[in-house]
Amino acid sequence: MIERLPMRVGQADIDRLEGVIAALRARDYREGGGSCRELLRVLEPYGAALRRGMMSEPLARRLAGVVADLHNLKGWTEFDSGRPLRAEWHFRRALELAGQSGNEDLVANIRYRLGRMYLHHRSPAEALEQFGHGQLAARRAGRPLSQAILSANEAWAYALLGDVRQVLDKLSLAPEQFASSQEDTVPSWSAFFTANDLAAMVGTVRTELARIVDVRHSREAIPALTEAVDGYGPDMVRSRSLTMIWLAVDHALEGDLDQAAEVGLAAMEIAYGIRSARTRDRLRPLSESVRKRVSDINARDLLDRIATFRAAA
Repeated sequence: MIERLPMRVGQADIDRLEGVIAALRARDYREGGGSCRELLRVLEPYGAALRRGMMSEPLARRLAGVVADLHNLKGWTEFDSGRPLRAEWHFRRALELAGQSGNEDLVANIRYRLGRMYLHHRSPAEALEQFGHGQLAARRAGRPLSQAILSANEAWAYALLGDVRQVLDKLSLAPEQFASSQEDTVPSWSAFFTANDLAAMVGTVRTELARIVDVRHSREAIPALTEAVDGYGPDMVRSRSLTMIWLAVDHALEGDLDQAAEVGLAAMEIAYGIRSARTRDRLRPLSESVRKRVSDINARDLLDRIATFRAAA
């Protein structure tokens, strides 16, 4: 039997894989992780096959980074589809490959996403550990925008812990880092994070403080979330729906059940077209906030609609 030699891998092969990953990430933003999980599963063996090929050392390092990002996106879509154990395996594999690639900004990206998964599952201490490692990687990479994203998410984790002083410190740091990043023209994973996303994070953190520490934080949350909702376009449908749910939570906390119902129902209308378990999970704090005012007819109607949505999802 004649033994086959490994394929020769060139720049075009890696470019092609990178382009497909970018297209699937854009689809994830628009339609949710469930829309591209299976496509990514098919893509995994292709990435593994490329790594067995013959190539120069610089190409091998670059390919390690691209395959790391493939696992990074696979982890994110598994997380978004409600499969945290599978997600964690892919994130850990992504970290191994990112280390081989020497791409510190990619390491920061993966740490951020792993931390976000812990945040979603209400494990702020574990999230802070990941964000801390991410900050170190982002500093080594010289990426202030990546640092801003991580600082904003650290504020979210501290909000879950009820540590207002740390929250305010991180919320003041993130805009400074964001402002200093505007001169950076080199493409990065953090390019998605615009002033609109910063507003969404400020609103999210303030909403968590309103739920956990003092309802008065809703006064700061509502204008920030409203600005973010208005700024999200058709390429960020999932983010728009998730942010609207937080906005509905704040209106409910302030006792404005009419507005909470209007915004909450609109968020669910959008979410019906998204294959994401996170939209369903995000409705839990809305239910908790509305249930406190169940004597209001709008509250009862909204609770019924939430129950119907979560059952269908």
